[in-house]
Amino acid sequence: MTTLYSKEGFTFIKTERNQYSLQFRIQNNNIILAKVIDFNLVKLIYDLNTDIYEQVYLNQINSNEAVISMLMKPLFEDLGFPQKFSYLTMTKYHDDINNRIIIRSQSIKDRRPEGYPPDAELAPISSMNCTCNIISDHNIDITCDIQFDRLDLPPVVEKLVGIIIFKIFNRVKLFIEKVVI
Repeated sequence: MTTLYSKEGFTFIKTERNQYSLQFRIQNNNIILAKVIDFNLVKLIYDLNTDIYEQVYLNQINSNEAVISMLMKPLFEDLGFPQKFSYLTMTKYHDDINNRIIIRSQSIKDRRPEGYPPDAELAPISSMNCTCNIISDHNIDITCDIQFDRLDLPPVVEKLVGIIIFKIFNRVKLFIEKVVI
């Protein structure tokens, strides 16, 4: 394992080739955090990161299943990298025995979302599993394990990916930690 980025309680680790893990804790003594772990977090990710995402569409099938498409802005267009998008099925599981919520995501590879630019490419994410370990009503440890199909990046680019992921999740974390109901 190699730590690629660590800041403000976030750790982004390369666990194996094409496998990464993001770990952080959310704390808010004003709300019961387990109640906010749902698919609306995806909408919140978009709302808080409009400098990174151009468009997000969430189709919630039921309380435990959803399909999400997220079109990133062409962040590295000047460097010759194409615009990327994610297209995922998401399933939420409640593990009451271990007091955790798990959201498993798999890439949809056999079709693409309507209306996306024809030159935009599917991000090479194979799967993403986010495990929310409920420490207490007001503390949750989150681990997001990301598996890429193919990703041969130089270390400096891996660190850049870690910085972008930190920026996305830190904004959500800070927002949730400031909520008062």
